[in-house]
Amino acid sequence: MRRPVLVLAILAAIGMPAAAQTRVTPENRAQVQLSFAGIAKQASPAVVNVYGARVEQRANAGMDDFFRRYFGDGQPGAMPQDRVQRSLGSGVIVDASGLVVTNNHVIENMTEVKVALTDRREFEAEIVLRDPRTDLAVLRLKGAASFPTLALGDSEALEVGDLVLAIGNPFGVGQTVTQGIVSALARTQVGVTDYQFFIQTDAAINPGNSGGALVDMSGRLVGINTAIFSRSGGSHGIGFAIPASMVRTVVDSARGGGKTVRRPWLGARLQAVNPEIAESVGLDRPTGVLVAGVVEKGPAEEAGIRRGDVILEVDGREVDDPESFGYRFALKGVEGRTAVTVMRGGKRNALQVRLITAPETRPRDPVRIRARSPLAGVTAVNMSPAVAEEMSLDVGTEGVVLQEVERGSVAARVGFQPGDLILAINGERIAASRDLERAMRDGRGVWEITLNRGGRVFTTVLGG
Repeated sequence: MRRPVLVLAILAAIGMPAAAQTRVTPENRAQVQLSFAGIAKQASPAVVNVYGARVEQRANAGMDDFFRRYFGDGQPGAMPQDRVQRSLGSGVIVDASGLVVTNNHVIENMTEVKVALTDRREFEAEIVLRDPRTDLAVLRLKGAASFPTLALGDSEALEVGDLVLAIGNPFGVGQTVTQGIVSALARTQVGVTDYQFFIQTDAAINPGNSGGALVDMSGRLVGINTAIFSRSGGSHGIGFAIPASMVRTVVDSARGGGKTVRRPWLGARLQAVNPEIAESVGLDRPTGVLVAGVVEKGPAEEAGIRRGDVILEVDGREVDDPESFGYRFALKGVEGRTAVTVMRGGKRNALQVRLITAPETRPRDPVRIRARSPLAGVTAVNMSPAVAEEMSLDVGTEGVVLQEVERGSVAARVGFQPGDLILAINGERIAASRDLERAMRDGRGVWEITLNRGGRVFTTVLGG
């Protein structure tokens, strides 16, 4: 039998001693039975468990069999088994046709994905769209069925102190509902995604909750739970969720048949405003973002934005740092124009910026390095504004970009990373992906490689 939970309101007057505080007794049955059960019942059917798997064949099957025989892992003569990498997380059904939104890191590198509903039905799922920059992914359930959904709410209307519920599958124990408040908004220094603008909550979020729902008191999805701040791996009351506004952008791209999310390109290099910059431009506090440079013929230059301007607002909404600008600007889509308010010479100016995607000014011409070399296993592409935007690089940077580094490859073991820019090989400038391919085919025993990583240029000598 369910026992009712009494909700006691404590009125604490200033200066009133603890013993004198008044406890108010519930006056009717409705007050005794206050509960979040209705919201949980409404939202829970649309919150699912997401299981990912990737089968990796063992390279040294004979040696594995030897160790199993003589060190007790399996029966003598047992056949070597492939290694299966698994992941576990949560997701939310946002369309009755079976569209599920989850975190990209839940299904990253997975080749098989299954989804389990609260009614114990299981479905295979195809990956419709991955968006590492927001750490979101969209799946489609396979099977002719009408699925329960959770409507997207207005994350822009949230305020600090609002009650929220977190629903997911922590530690794989089964669906769990926790309650808390919105602790903070617009958290931008979390370091999880490119578009950092998180809702912070104290609702208990643990491993396995990733991709689950953050629900408001109207039973609407206001965020996708993504990360926690923890030194132990458990919940410390500091969880972060991607706002529904960004979720809507990614889901709309998937609904439109896109494999990637199309985002607007400003064509400018931005940096944070510190107290010295704020004083020099006439601001009473550090806010906005400083335009450190503009790309020739880009949308910023066309709109009249100049180097030294401070961007204060996007479409009437304040921005405090480059991360919040990136988030606000990304929500505007790639059609029409949007208003960008800048401070110049102590005056505010509203400028209209054209919303277009970053251009691919020269073909990517991807090459896969297969020759025996320190870069074996990388895929390299030519630099362009589109590539720079996708990989969060400065558009004016020279070199050839490492777009992918195969897991377990020679390049990965050496330490090369996606986003590295190869500038020169053995003293010869690398201006195009084919230059890199030719340089790696030389077959030399030693390679002197100059690269740019995060704006820092250095040279390393590696053997073949």
